[in-house]
Amino acid sequence: MHVLARLALVCALVVGPATAMAQGRPAGVSTAVVTTSTMAETVAVFGEVVAGRESAVAARVGGVAQDVPIRIGDIVSEGDILARLDPELLQIELAQAEAQIAIAQAGISVSEARLGRAEKAFRRAETLRQNSTIAEAQLEERASDFAEARGAQQEALARIQASQNALEQARYRLDNAVVRAPFDAVILDVTTEVGQFIASGSQVATLIDTSALEIEANVPARFVSALRMDQPLTATTDIGDTVTLTLRAILPTEFAATRTRPVRFDVQDSDVPIAVGQTVTLDVPVSSPREVLVVPKDALVQAQGGWSVFVNEDGKAMPRTVEIGAALNNAFEVLSGLAEGDEVVVRGNERLRPGQEIAPAGPPQAAAQSGSNG
Repeated sequence: MHVLARLALVCALVVGPATAMAQGRPAGVSTAVVTTSTMAETVAVFGEVVAGRESAVAARVGGVAQDVPIRIGDIVSEGDILARLDPELLQIELAQAEAQIAIAQAGISVSEARLGRAEKAFRRAETLRQNSTIAEAQLEERASDFAEARGAQQEALARIQASQNALEQARYRLDNAVVRAPFDAVILDVTTEVGQFIASGSQVATLIDTSALEIEANVPARFVSALRMDQPLTATTDIGDTVTLTLRAILPTEFAATRTRPVRFDVQDSDVPIAVGQTVTLDVPVSSPREVLVVPKDALVQAQGGWSVFVNEDGKAMPRTVEIGAALNNAFEVLSGLAEGDEVVVRGNERLRPGQEIAPAGPPQAAAQSGSNG
């Protein structure tokens, strides 16, 4: 036999059986389960990052700034010192108030002793008058002294109260000579310097709570009714970061020129770097969410006049014509052709034949979760 002919025969004997075995094996594929998902049609609305809590911290008492240990951009915690006032005058006022308390307390002792003597004299005069031992005029004089002593005691008690109030005020002024941060924040502005006189109520610094940032958007009034407290929204920054939002409040005002209403959203992603004044694009729902059947986009195969998928039926790939609707993340709404729980091929479907045996690699994947379409 010719050498080439014998070589061809050997190749046929070796390759032929192998090819036949390969064609008889089930096709390796990946599958996913058709599920239902919540879908809401959305419209793009521009929003702006705003401060949920911003404060111009003021001094409660007046004085000269002795120390201002903060700078713009510093991060402070609740209770951190923003400024200290010179306490010398306030300490003098406190000492003076304490001295007034001591004087008032001494006055109480004097008034009580005087009241006791006047009362004894009055009671003795009453007894003597009953026995006609003293004249009526003397009794009246003792009664007048007794009443005067009681009035002096009431005056001393009132002086004690006034001194205590003055002491509390002096302590308050001294305690508030240190201005502290009312909450965890970032310093936006410092409006006082060492040596500067700060009047009571004057601004010391401006603080912003970066953990309480919100998004404000002017939403078309006709779409406001579709917003729900329990429905998360997404917003996209100008650099592509995605932020999850939840509705906080729909403000009861409307702009007549644009027919929009201001709406506030809480930011759920604290790790996304956003800043006050930054613009974002919100996907605002225009209708109430609805449950739809979804199929992964990778399961769809272009067919003549439409789309089809391969369904795993007892280990065989069976084609199914489907009608699809709106896009939903990485899936499509199914209008007809599939039912919930159907297992569709998402990998390896481009080379399948109807009725071909298949071997899914692992359990079926989960289909797309809830989302929106614009």
